[in-house]
Amino acid sequence: MVLVLVIGDLHIPHRTHDLPAKFKKLLVPGKIQQILCTGNVCDKETYEYLKTISPDVHIVKGDYDECIPTGDIDSLSSIARQMDVDVLVSGHTHTFQAVEVDNKFFVNPGSATGAWTGAHNGDPTPSFALMDIQGPVIVTYVYQLIEGEVRVEKIEWRKEPELVPGAPRSTVMPQNIPSPTPGSPQSGS
Repeated sequence: MVLVLVIGDLHIPHRTHDLPAKFKKLLVPGKIQQILCTGNVCDKETYEYLKTISPDVHIVKGDYDECIPTGDIDSLSSIARQMDVDVLVSGHTHTFQAVEVDNKFFVNPGSATGAWTGAHNGDPTPSFALMDIQGPVIVTYVYQLIEGEVRVEKIEWRKEPELVPGAPRSTVMPQNIPSPTPGSPQSGS
């Protein structure tokens, strides 16, 4: 089991002062093996805070690596095919999304701080995700701060085995194999 924190679009200190306190209470050191951040960390203090949660932190640069149009599932599917990945993590929309398309899993953790973005009316809902990776199964726990309370939703995705196009398939039907009869050399008596 590997527990991965998927977080992003923090915009600290430019658009907000910090992560919500209720999120910080949940993000304790020693539980999370890896952090994937979709960008916009913006300051060294926030980066150092993430490293206290897990020393294995991976952060993308942010706004300049996005797909166009932002959050478009067809564009994201194209990127997943080009990269030959089963799971694609993206950001920039500030809105949580988890969806399966063509046996691929797409996760956008939203904005952990609920930082303002000019693309939405109102403030985005603060959110992040924890992905519990167990081989071909990923259990994603989505944490959202709604009306001052943390709400958690569980989403499970399973990588289905792919059939190789054009691979030969057996047309031989299973055969009945007779059981050894008492006293026969195969029965061991």
